[in-house]
Amino acid sequence: MPAEPKSSRGFFRPAPAEHAVLITEAAPSLDDQHRARVRRYTFIMAFRIPCLILAAIAYSAFENPLLSILIIAASVPLPWIAVLIANDRPPRTKDEPSRWDGRANQIALESRQHKTLE
Repeated sequence: MPAEPKSSRGFFRPAPAEHAVLITEAAPSLDDQHRARVRRYTFIMAFRIPCLILAAIAYSAFENPLLSILIIAASVPLPWIAVLIANDRPPRTKDEPSRWDGRANQIALESRQHKTLE
């Protein structure tokens, strides 16, 4: 029985499946972006409940309503901050072209007079 042929050991060796090579400049898929935004939102909003519990513990331990109000006031803008951060686009890469390269200052059409047919 002949031996199985060995794979080529040329220049392009097959990469292991867990280390796939990225050969595109495409942005991450919309599902991946959505998952990342949901994770960020959940992580930030997870601090709100502990803040409220901490305010209750501070009030019962120190009997100082001002401290509890300050802790609660710090937790009030958390939903707003979470939404702003979660809806932000992915960060730009260094390879992404800049759209502000001075082309807006150039005249799109020639400014000289052209012959017209009447």
